[in-house]
Amino acid sequence: MKGQTKEELLEFINNWGDVTLAKTLEIKFIDVDIENETLTATMPVLPRVHQPFGILHGGASCVLAETLGSSLSNIFIDGTKYYGVGTNINSNHLKSKKDGIVTATARFIRKGKTMHVSEIEIRDEKGQLINHTTMTNNIINR
Repeated sequence: MKGQTKEELLEFINNWGDVTLAKTLEIKFIDVDIENETLTATMPVLPRVHQPFGILHGGASCVLAETLGSSLSNIFIDGTKYYGVGTNINSNHLKSKKDGIVTATARFIRKGKTMHVSEIEIRDEKGQLINHTTMTNNIINR
């Protein structure tokens, strides 16, 4: 997806696929920094993403993190030749969240030819760290 503007990339990834888990959870990509290779998205914390105790389900945080990590890899490779596919995720849930919006930002820790490792931080409206995730993607031929 090289050669596209920030706005074109955001438009593309916000409309990627018809019915996806990211759309079901209302994940919205809000920023892509082409120079620093980061990607940012938001997700509302509503009862549908709660666990039984009324707080953000760790699985929903993992979905947000994996959505960002996978998308980060896929927008910074030649999509006509390769796919970035998730192979490992390690997620630490650090603080609970009942409502509002969380914002996640993904960045590369390592960006190789066949493997990407990314770090995803999920924060609340006050900037407090809710979740820290690392994710590995293998870059495979189409």
